[in-house]
Amino acid sequence: MYYGILIAFVPLCLGYLIKIKDQKWLAKINQILGYMVYFILFIMGAELAQLDNLITNLQHILLYTAVVFVCTFGGNFLALILFDLFLPWKTANTGSSFESRFKLIFESLKVFIALILGFIAGFLPLFFWQYTGSIIQIVLVLLLLLIGIQLRSNNISFKQILLNKIGLTTSLVVVISTFLGGILAAFILDFPTRVGLAMSSGFGWYSLSLVLMTEAHGPIIGSATFLNDILRELCAIILIPTLIRRYKLTALGLCGATSMDFTLPMLQKGAGITIVPPAIVQGFVLTLLMPILMTLFNYGGF
Repeated sequence: MYYGILIAFVPLCLGYLIKIKDQKWLAKINQILGYMVYFILFIMGAELAQLDNLITNLQHILLYTAVVFVCTFGGNFLALILFDLFLPWKTANTGSSFESRFKLIFESLKVFIALILGFIAGFLPLFFWQYTGSIIQIVLVLLLLLIGIQLRSNNISFKQILLNKIGLTTSLVVVISTFLGGILAAFILDFPTRVGLAMSSGFGWYSLSLVLMTEAHGPIIGSATFLNDILRELCAIILIPTLIRRYKLTALGLCGATSMDFTLPMLQKGAGITIVPPAIVQGFVLTLLMPILMTLFNYGGF
């Protein structure tokens, strides 16, 4: 239990102590993180290919994904819409038209390509497949270290976070409604409650949730968690243009942890510069909470 907690917390905390101001180095870190994500997906695809009873396991993955996604994303949507209706965030509509939605969708779909390539490669009798567990652990430590550096280098102080009520409120609504959905999904799937909570606590951060859940529960649960998180990102991209004009808080909240990076350009394009601070705060808070909560649910013993 303690090993699982330490392997997630220690690299993240060590990385958070390092602040890099040079934009060139930050760009390199972002690039390396991108490569690591694709590498992790490739390895996970290979592990899937080596499962016994492959067809049955794929059916389980799709079933778990569907149930968890409907419960968590659906719960987010209902809670955020109600929040938007009763306490709307009224700002001037200074956004512009959308032109790059399909480009962003294609970028998200690229992660499936890495997973499929790994799945195909997994059928080849290569000797290093036996070391995938160790490889994943090493990559996980490096990934968390770099993410910690990235978070610290974003120049977001805790004062800025505490003062941004919109970002904190949407984060709270997302966390509570997601966990309620996770509990419901665990009941439907006859999983322990902590597994349902862990599967739901990725908040759209698919690369890390895949690793943490696979380490804790194996490739079937890990893959279902990954698909749930990537579906959140894809659905957020599709729904932002429709929701952003009238339901800004809903559009923001559905993005989850990705509001700080991947979906931020679309949010800004639709709602203008006023949505950027709460989007960054929400993304930062959920990104910080995600490995802590998921690790606690996986190894906390409750």
